[in-house]
Formats: sequence, C-alpha cells, structure tokens
Amino acid sequence: MTSRAGPRASGTDGSDFQHRERVASHYQMSVALKSEIRKLNIVHVLIWVLMAAQVTVSQLSLVSHKVVASPYQWEYPYLLSIVPTVFSFLALPRNNISYLVISMISAGLFCVAPLIYGGMEMFPVAQQLYRHGKAYRFIFGFSAVSVMYLVIIISVQVHAWQIYYSKKLLDQWFTTTQDKKKK
Repeated sequence: MTSRAGPRASGTDGSDFQHRERVASHYQMSVALKSEIRKLNIVHVLIWVLMAAQVTVSQLSLVSHKVVASPYQWEYPYLLSIVPTVFSFLALPRNNISYLVISMISAGLFCVAPLIYGGMEMFPVAQQLYRHGKAYRFIFGFSAVSVMYLVIIISVQVHAWQIYYSKKLLDQWFTTTQDKKKK
C-alpha cells in the first residue's frame, strides 16, 4: 500500500487496479434511489407543513380570513399524506420491502387522490377568476385558487417522482432478494 504523498509500491506501475473489488451496480443504484426518495420526502414534508399551517391557522382563526383563506375540502384528506412519507422514511434504512409497498399504495390513496379531487373542486373558481378576474379567497393577498393550484402542480410532480423512484427501488431490492434466493 502506498499513501497519497508517499512512494508507489514497488513492483507496480499503477495499472493493476482491474482486479480490485468494486461495489456492485445494484447497490450503487439502491443508494442513488434512496437519496432521491429522501430528497422528495423532505420536499413533501415541507409542502405538508405549509398546508397544515394554513389549515391550522384558518381553523383556529389566528388571523383574519382576508389574510389566510379557509381551506378547501380536499386539503383535509391531503393532511393524511404524511402517512406514506413516514412509511417511506421507515423503509429506507433497512430496505424494508413491505413498508415501501405500503408507502407506494398509500401515496396513491392519500396523496394523489386528494390532489385530483382538489383540482376538480377548485376548477369552477379558477374558471371564474380567469374569465372575470374576480377572486373571493386570498392567501397573503394572492388569489387562493392560484396559490393552491401551484401547490397542486408541485405536489403532483413530487408524488409522481416519489412513486416512480420507489417502484425502481422496489424492483432493485426485489431482484437482489431473488438473486440471494437462487444462490
């Protein structure tokens, strides 16, 4: 062995690295996918905290309804979207396939479904805003429907990537498990 600053080991010209062990590609892929899922989970937690803050502030009447609008109906079931994220965080450290599957299924139920309903619920209000330029709900001076549609667009992308990367990670773990069973 040689140190970075020290002399090269005798009898080698540095081209003998081919025989050295490498990290298997499926482990590298697993680490990369876990990293992406963690980042998306953190973004989702931030969105969830903002949504929970808006619902809490509105329900407890901490500020005027002119400053923070009352929540739309879809926002209440969306608050359950923290469940898939918790299962996802629990699945990653120990490669728990069951928790990852629960996370993926509940993401569709608690994340995507309320967002689809929210898009449909707010459509007439958005249409009225577009046609007549009139908004009746506001969040810090901005049209509530515009702000919430922006939240929906970002959330749909976050959840779609979460499900996509979770599926790829699940496939990665499943093939690794199958390879171990064959041996």
